[in-house]
Amino acid sequence: MVVSLPFIVRAVQPVLEELPAGYEEAAATPGAGRLTVFRRVLLPEITPSLLTGTGMMFARATGEYGSVIFIAGNIPMVSEILPLVITGKLGQFDVQGASAVALFMLMISFAVLFLLNAGQWALNKRAGAKA
Repeated sequence: MVVSLPFIVRAVQPVLEELPAGYEEAAATPGAGRLTVFRRVLLPEITPSLLTGTGMMFARATGEYGSVIFIAGNIPMVSEILPLVITGKLGQFDVQGASAVALFMLMISFAVLFLLNAGQWALNKRAGAKA
């Protein structure tokens, strides 16, 4: 996930740069605190790009194992990750086991990406209703 974090930053940064500074100032004028300004003004603006960045980060992190092994190691039953389990099963010529683990990863990936798309759809629908 650490390696994939720049995907979120790259998705959110242009939105924050294009956001007029007047939004924050207008919200702070009646006495809104920094947390309220963030929650009511900034967060609704950056939520679609946060979801997009999260999807890209998740897709990248699903298959990432080089940096994970470097940071956490590969201790069986403690810090094993699914891509390494697949590699190990293929190394033992257990193609069926590797396929089962890969199918599980694929189902989890589809579920997460479906939830992210549903969230973006709901945000777009809500934004369309407000306009």
